[in-house]
Amino acid sequence: MTINIPSTDHLEEAAALFADATQAADIIAFHAPMGAGKTTFIRALCRHLGTQDSVTSPSFAIVNEYTLRKGPHNKAYHFDFYRLNSAEEAQAIGLDDYLYSGELCLIEWPDIVGKLLPPDTLHVSITPQDDGTRIITF
Repeated sequence: MTINIPSTDHLEEAAALFADATQAADIIAFHAPMGAGKTTFIRALCRHLGTQDSVTSPSFAIVNEYTLRKGPHNKAYHFDFYRLNSAEEAQAIGLDDYLYSGELCLIEWPDIVGKLLPPDTLHVSITPQDDGTRIITF
């Protein structure tokens, strides 16, 4: 499936479409270059799922936890593995406990932990276009 996001004014609509299409997924890995809008899209998605928490990049904390009020999950765990050097570092923070919690795991920069992700992980690409739009493919 593909979702086109012409501008940030359309983020809420895109997040709603994405949430409806992916509600069965527990683990979602976001692949995109730096500055493509991974955190911005995850923020819109979590707002759509009813969080009242502040959704920020977990680049220094590695993982943030948000309470969800809509959808099949009670919590979302938001990971940013950009600063990790190895999958073992992710294991040291208890990644498996999060992945198999049955809660929603939203992962930025998943390549470093690729071998640890379950086969049913939903892989999502965010592709910035020259005109400033974004295309989400999953």
